[in-house]
Amino acid sequence: MNISVVIPLLNEEESLKELHDWIVSVMQSNSFSYEILFIDDGSTDNSWKVISLLAESNTNVKGIRFLKNFGKSQALHAGFAAAKGDVVITMDADLQDNPDEIPELYDMITNKGYDLVSGWKKKRFDSVISKNLPSKLFNWAARRTSGVKLHDFNCGLKAYANTVVKHIDVYGEMHRYIPVLAKNAGFINIGEKIVKHQARKYGHTKFGMNRFINGFLDLITIWFVSRFGKRPMHLFGALGVIMFIIGFGFAFYLGLDKLFFNPKGRLITDRPQFYIALSTMIIGSQLFIAGFLGELILRSQRQQQRYFIKEALNVSE
Repeated sequence: MNISVVIPLLNEEESLKELHDWIVSVMQSNSFSYEILFIDDGSTDNSWKVISLLAESNTNVKGIRFLKNFGKSQALHAGFAAAKGDVVITMDADLQDNPDEIPELYDMITNKGYDLVSGWKKKRFDSVISKNLPSKLFNWAARRTSGVKLHDFNCGLKAYANTVVKHIDVYGEMHRYIPVLAKNAGFINIGEKIVKHQARKYGHTKFGMNRFINGFLDLITIWFVSRFGKRPMHLFGALGVIMFIIGFGFAFYLGLDKLFFNPKGRLITDRPQFYIALSTMIIGSQLFIAGFLGELILRSQRQQQRYFIKEALNVSE
């Protein structure tokens, strides 16, 4: 199979038929063998009914329905696990991503040697205040932190070699940082393509301003995981040792001062410097223990994804 198209969705019943027909037209005109995987992330409208009808009329359509809304990352993870195509294309279900971009994305993976190609919505039709400006700031911070030189990390339209999606774990809300996860997994041939962005035709966006707050928090997480995820002792242990030495040195100085320089002065426990030194040593010890526990956790079994599928159509795995 040439292409698997993975489409996570939440309450997009109006756009699914049009999106399906558009994708099918592109596949047929380019003679691609394909599958379309709709991942219904707990929709409360008639999205699953529409997917079921599409699956009845087109055997290339497959569907996975979650028991409740688990988030886009879990939806992508389920789609990646089921995808069988040599190239996996992800796109949003709201018709803002253009399926006509698929042939060139496919070519960049199969003929130009890229592991991953991310779309870049250079010209956007979103609100400048609520989306464009925060998105530019977010992408700048992601570039600086991760070292991955992309203009649009959060573009839903991406292409992957099948080996990439089978070797990365998309968890939490890390779908924004899939290129970074791929880089950390060793897939360094990451490209970018300017893609056409379209105004939303039906419904409304499912993401608010809080996604940028969560995005920056996730960015800090992935920065830490990238730098110290496999060696937490290098961070926590080093900080712990430094703080303990500072605290111990301060306490040692107070002891010498009391014994030799000012034996008739205040008791050590009456001096605020003593409690500062004691607190520093305690914090240093805790940081060291945190690093040690982190090393133990790394050697424990990897936490599995948690999502619950309610129904599935034509999906064998």
